[in-house]
Amino acid sequence: MNYRMIANILGWLMIFESLFMAVPLIVSAVYWESTFFVFLGTSLFCLAAGILITRKKPKNTTLYSREGFVIVSLSWIVLSLFGAVPFMLTGAIPSFVDALFESVSGFTTTGATVITDVEVMPRSILMWRSFTHWVGGMGVLVFIMAFLPLSGGQNMHIMKAESPGPSVGKLVPHVKTTAMLLYSIYFVLTFLMFVTLIIGGMDVFEALNTAFATGGTGGMGVRNSSMGEYAPHIQIIVTVFMLLFAINFNSYFFLIHAKFREIFTTEVITFLVIAISSSAIIAFNINGIYNNMGDSVRHSAFTVASIMSTTGFSTEDFNMWPELSRSMIVMLMFVGGCAGSTSGGIKVSRILILFKSMKKELEVLIHPKQVKKINVDGHPIEHEVVRSVNVYMVGYVLVFAVSMVILAFDNMDLITNFTAVASAMNNVGPGLELAGPASNFSVFSEPAKLILIFDMLAGRLELFPILLLFSPTTWKK
Repeated sequence: MNYRMIANILGWLMIFESLFMAVPLIVSAVYWESTFFVFLGTSLFCLAAGILITRKKPKNTTLYSREGFVIVSLSWIVLSLFGAVPFMLTGAIPSFVDALFESVSGFTTTGATVITDVEVMPRSILMWRSFTHWVGGMGVLVFIMAFLPLSGGQNMHIMKAESPGPSVGKLVPHVKTTAMLLYSIYFVLTFLMFVTLIIGGMDVFEALNTAFATGGTGGMGVRNSSMGEYAPHIQIIVTVFMLLFAINFNSYFFLIHAKFREIFTTEVITFLVIAISSSAIIAFNINGIYNNMGDSVRHSAFTVASIMSTTGFSTEDFNMWPELSRSMIVMLMFVGGCAGSTSGGIKVSRILILFKSMKKELEVLIHPKQVKKINVDGHPIEHEVVRSVNVYMVGYVLVFAVSMVILAFDNMDLITNFTAVASAMNNVGPGLELAGPASNFSVFSEPAKLILIFDMLAGRLELFPILLLFSPTTWKK
């Protein structure tokens, strides 16, 4: 294990986190908030600590897959720990566990909150919550990789460990260039949404928060009603961009290069079909609640886009909708968006591979001597990818079950516990009942919040990196 190289990258992470805090620092200065000194002090501490750690250059800069997983896991933990400091020192969230919950929820783009009244919070705190979404959406290490002096192969170990989906590939031969391309697309989409919201009549502060929260598919809003108080055309804009950020970013790369056949992959088409069909079914199911079909379609489409993209915004309290709609919403939590997007969930690509694997096994039962490979978009899926998907699902179910049992000690109802864990592991935000969109996660005890913190990290890093921290073989030389 190359401990010095791991420490060096963590030091760089702290330097970048100090730079990230410049955003809420500027906001606090603009609005003359006393939080300015907290963000300034925290930023300077991170900067000083990072510079101190990175001063001594490691002699051996080699990184293998094991180091990649450890770096990613520890990076997200360190990022969240220091991200929680402003919440505590400003008094916005005095409890350490609650502050850590809010920070982890932000960086993992979950959007679950323990704050009961966000509208009384300082604007710099609200901006920090939203900006953590944007930082965590594409992955902070993907961004840092564009600047660290590592060879492409070593960068790939980190990129594979942090990027969502069953497999990760390079858009171009160099990993650094790939990282820059991904973040360029990410920035352009976010900026485009910001400008669209401004044109739509939203003020600059709220538009910037909404763009950050939507881009990272996080969903921490600046109003207690989430998106419910905004005009219908604003809700439609957010709906469209939530879907755009949930699509594999490779599609935008192919769009730029006019490779139109590569844009609409089986995964993207499946994602859109699920989103459109679910919106239609829910719209008909809730039609009796609203004055006209137009409102039903708008609220159902917004909710489906929010849940599938795992953004977690809401225009209505869908906890009050009929059972069919509620059941579909819970199912969509697990589906999530596309691989290579900023969304969470199991991912459409994994679900496709699982269905194709099941179909293959059924055919083998009928024709035992048949040799058949799983194909997606005309390309064979390697056995290692299929195996990793199967192992991922086993780990997912085990972590989910254990989390459910531990949360049961809080003596909450089954639906609250189930959807809270589902929301945390899939990085969605709201669940149902006491964890619904009209409530928040402050109702859980501190031990339960710690479990949900673990679930959020495990869900964002897709289990393996965080679970490997608990394996003794990971730390052996």
